[in-house]
Amino acid sequence: MKYNFGANVERRNTGCVKWDECTDKDVIPLWVADMDFAVAPAIQEAIRRRAEHPIFGYTYVQDDYYDAVISWFKRRHQWTIQREWILYTIGVVPAMSVAIKALTMPGEKVLILSPDYNCFFSSIKNNGCEVAECVLRFCRSNNRFEVDWESFETQCADEKTTVFLLCNPHNPTGRVWSREELERMRDICHQHHVRIVSDEIHCELIMPGNTFCPMGTVDADAIILNSPSKSFNIAGLMMANIICQDAATRRRLDRAININEVCDVNPFAPEAVKAAYNDSEDWIDALNLYLWDNYTVLCDFVAQHLPQWKIMPLEGTYLVWVDVSVCCDSVATYCDHILKKAKVWLNPGTMYGPQSGEGYLRVNLACPRNLLMEALERIKKVI
Repeated sequence: MKYNFGANVERRNTGCVKWDECTDKDVIPLWVADMDFAVAPAIQEAIRRRAEHPIFGYTYVQDDYYDAVISWFKRRHQWTIQREWILYTIGVVPAMSVAIKALTMPGEKVLILSPDYNCFFSSIKNNGCEVAECVLRFCRSNNRFEVDWESFETQCADEKTTVFLLCNPHNPTGRVWSREELERMRDICHQHHVRIVSDEIHCELIMPGNTFCPMGTVDADAIILNSPSKSFNIAGLMMANIICQDAATRRRLDRAININEVCDVNPFAPEAVKAAYNDSEDWIDALNLYLWDNYTVLCDFVAQHLPQWKIMPLEGTYLVWVDVSVCCDSVATYCDHILKKAKVWLNPGTMYGPQSGEGYLRVNLACPRNLLMEALERIKKVI
């Protein structure tokens, strides 16, 4: 089936964070990780069917939901998940807070690879823990960000570090970690008794030539957080899974879910997840090709018109990390200038690490190509 990702769907005046948070209606938002594409037809139909029943009360998640999750990861990622390993909650960020609460004591350290998704910082701090940063380094020979393994091991060896919170694939740098890298993370963490929690919300957004490896296939002790919310554009429906093989840890996680009161989902969310995993695989394949074409267009435009920008390789996600360090001393000021003058909303890299993100900005490619091109043309005129 052919899907029209180039269609312009009007989202203003729908209570949309991406489009309605800015009062200037001329602004093109390429910021928050939210796609401007209509969801897969099977998901629309599933929601429509559920909406035909006139009562939307408390929801019991049934067996066919778990069957859909298990089937998807087995055929898509060669990961065999047992039914009892799965706990559901309302989102990956709440799941992250649940995992930190279940696995740490206040005052302990949670290690991240910086720059990192901004909610990692807030979730760690909100649970009374300290953020320990292993700053990724850009390797020119490989043209990509890599782990500073000496720093990583030093941080893990700190007796206060009890959890490593991984972003796999990595937001914002666009890395898809290889099995070899994941195994090395596992070995170091096991040596120093550090538990791994892996946020894998972007795991279906993989660009051509790259392969996603679930941390759950590498480390049986890891706690995995995933959801189809980003990849199938259903974040507003609020549903995610925590996958944990160890029964004792699962009991702690389940308790933290209830303490945090994030245990009940709405009646539409399970239906959307089932439709995504059971009936929308060709849609996600087509989406990834469209995103890759958008990335190619961005690279070509920047090479021709914005040569002072350096685009980082995109292996996964639809979020492009751009080095603009030669253009500015403050990327926050730089992005503010682009917002005010070009009316294009980008994320400054300092959102993802005050030091490690300085000199970078993040571009959301998940929009129709004509909108992306209009945004780039506007930026060209003011840079």
